[in-house]
Amino acid sequence: MSPTTFHDDRIEFVQHGDADGWIEAVAAEMAQTLNHDINEVGRARILLSGGTTPAPVYQALAELDVHWDRVEVSLADERWLSPQDRDSNAWLVRENLLKRAEGAHFDPLVRIGKPLPECVYTANLQAQHSQPPSLVALGMGNDGHTASLFPGSKDLARALESTLPYAALDATGCPGANQWPLRITLTPHGLRQCRQRLLLLRGKQKLQVLRQALDSNDAQQYPILNAINLEGARLRVHWAD
Repeated sequence: MSPTTFHDDRIEFVQHGDADGWIEAVAAEMAQTLNHDINEVGRARILLSGGTTPAPVYQALAELDVHWDRVEVSLADERWLSPQDRDSNAWLVRENLLKRAEGAHFDPLVRIGKPLPECVYTANLQAQHSQPPSLVALGMGNDGHTASLFPGSKDLARALESTLPYAALDATGCPGANQWPLRITLTPHGLRQCRQRLLLLRGKQKLQVLRQALDSNDAQQYPILNAINLEGARLRVHWAD
């Protein structure tokens, strides 16, 4: 499969020639979306994912002209770790975005000393009392998971059917969860509320997984489909090798 021939009407696929171009274009699109909502309604809200793939995008985004004091930053998902833990998504976002994006309000999903169900309750309460997210930046694992919707997890069906933005998920036994099986994750209901949905991918293997997911149309085996098979704007996939 040649990346230049990748096409599926269910997504908007944007190919970039190199990593630098990918970083610059994704950061610019994110800034444009935030500024649009700031200009229209006075504030913007963005949900970010962890991992090494988006980190340079967050660094570039922090340097762009955005009224960060009017932006609420939160997460698409989180490991059941202290937000100060270097393996948490909160830590990655702080290090790569918030240190430079002065004035942005950060709402981590995990609260120190609070049990997981209480953190999920608080996350849903916060989401319900905030404006709908301007955008969510998602990643995808080689197993087809996105956010913390892992194929084969015992809580997956419940999370997919939830009518709340966030759910707890136990991914024990799922290789993609590594040593952090307990998670808080956006649900399809939460994804549906996002005005714009971006999927940030690097490398041919991820592109092949995306093609397999689209060909299978099995949202349990490939949870990334739960970010694709939604009404509203199509998922925009930014890819570079």
